[in-house]
Amino acid sequence: MAPPILKLDDIFLSFGGTPLLAGADLQVEPGDKICLVGRNGSGKSTLLKIAAGLVEAQSGEVFRHPGSTIRYLEQAPDFAGYKTVASYAEAGLGPGDDPYRVTYLLSHLGLTGEEDPTMLSGGEARRAALARVLAPEPDILLLDEPTNHLDLPTIEWLEGELQKTRSALVLISHDRRFLEKVSTATVWLDRGMSRRLDKGFGYFEAWRDQVLEAEELEQHKLGKAIEREEHWLRYGVTARRKRNMRRLGELQGMRAQYRGHKGPQGSVQASASDAQESGKLVIEAEKITKAYGERIIVAPFSIRVHRGDCIGLVGPNGAGKTTLLKMLTGQLAPDSGTVKLGTNLEIATLDQKREDLNPEETLAHYLTDGRGENLLVNGEQRHVTGYMKEFLFQPEQARTPIRNLSGGERARLMLARILSRPTNLLILDEPTNDLDIETLDLLQEIVAGFAGTVILVSHDRDFLDRTVTSTIAPANPESPDGRWIEYAGGYSDMLAQRRGAIEERKKAERTAEKPRATSPAAPGDAQKSKAKLSFKQKFALENLPKEMAKAEGEIAAREKKMADPNLFSKDPAAFNRLAAEMEKLREGLLRMEEEWLELEMLREELEG
Repeated sequence: MAPPILKLDDIFLSFGGTPLLAGADLQVEPGDKICLVGRNGSGKSTLLKIAAGLVEAQSGEVFRHPGSTIRYLEQAPDFAGYKTVASYAEAGLGPGDDPYRVTYLLSHLGLTGEEDPTMLSGGEARRAALARVLAPEPDILLLDEPTNHLDLPTIEWLEGELQKTRSALVLISHDRRFLEKVSTATVWLDRGMSRRLDKGFGYFEAWRDQVLEAEELEQHKLGKAIEREEHWLRYGVTARRKRNMRRLGELQGMRAQYRGHKGPQGSVQASASDAQESGKLVIEAEKITKAYGERIIVAPFSIRVHRGDCIGLVGPNGAGKTTLLKMLTGQLAPDSGTVKLGTNLEIATLDQKREDLNPEETLAHYLTDGRGENLLVNGEQRHVTGYMKEFLFQPEQARTPIRNLSGGERARLMLARILSRPTNLLILDEPTNDLDIETLDLLQEIVAGFAGTVILVSHDRDFLDRTVTSTIAPANPESPDGRWIEYAGGYSDMLAQRRGAIEERKKAERTAEKPRATSPAAPGDAQKSKAKLSFKQKFALENLPKEMAKAEGEIAAREKKMADPNLFSKDPAAFNRLAAEMEKLREGLLRMEEEWLELEMLREELEG
């Protein structure tokens, strides 16, 4: 086993009251890809900041291997003093790091590098921060919610980058699919303590349930043991004669342990408040369009949304998801076409920008709209502190200003307010941002059991697969041109249907070419008129296997060089150059394989 390059041992930190961290550990070895999981407010971000040296623990040991480089992804990057995004990203490079990495990363993250940092959106700022921490390829990458504000193509690209990086990773994310694909180990932060599972996130939830069941069983056994000792104290002959002080001390210790046991944090318990039932037809859009100048955002698009539907809206940033959503809900008029909204609609919206939150307002004032201590939920008067408990807020937080809440707590607070209002049409714009996995489970159950209609915009593939009945996506995701298509099912179903459509189109194209190729050159001479491969196609069919073998040999040669464990430390520029060459060779090999397969299928058709 390799020695750790980062080790946090018995970390303690408290801000008054219950300790946030009480004996937490974290050990990172070269090549580790660790996901750090736990409820909102469990101290995940704080532990990551302690690892990065940004926060000091009150007690415990922190070891960082001398000479190791660490990069931490900031939630709110500081762009002060930088004129362009490129200069900001390049400032993260160390001596000997390859500047080309900045250009490569910015281009894949959709930035030119010439942008003014003061004019960036939240998503663009996150992309710039990612380029800065990824560019130097440090020994340790500490990433706190790296997928927030990223679109699906960028998230999938980032997965590939993190899977192949030589850096050790510790990452926090609410995106289940992302964690499953990237992580190889899991650290669970729970009630101030940490537990480690040397498997990726895909195994975490079953393991967590086993741990909690075993803990509950141990607590039950402890209660029974206390009962037996108390019986001895009252009725035991030896006890009456001389009072065995040792056993009395042990009993007092068991009582203290039993009373002091802090069970797992409760689950959010909530459901949406039902409004009067809407009409059967909720939204009917007929050939709606929208363009800004020459750029077409929505080409003619039609859809009928019925009561009980759950529609997912996906696509890259800038494709026009928000524009289409506003048109469907009547907030924005189309350039042409019509939108008809159904009867009795009560619409509730969760805005991804959290613009509805006044940071100076208290939690109780926000939930009740300043109307005293009570609010009406599903026709029932509820005290605000009791309702807050259902969303894991403590009663003493009722007078806390919203500015003191974490990102996850703010998302949970907005969710609490929305679900208290009568509604039959839920609009959820990036609802999964900053929510912990358990709250996501609750939101999934709410959406699945909601009697009304839901339209949600999300980049969370797992959440989409678990909730939506149909998915609206751009017809051309690589270069959106305003055409949108509705697919049945979730995100994975959409991908499968899209692949099937592409295969059907290619098959139709091959079929259309076959009659022209086999048309007779002269009547009555069928054998002579039989279609044949062109000289160019024959040459490619014969030579492509040789070219593929050559490419495979070049890839293998570079893999052998990159296998040298000292190459990266001795010559990082050479390592990066080999990695870039391998990527191009693999892309070329894939194109040759596809071309050869198509030619071989065509040859079989013509000869058959």
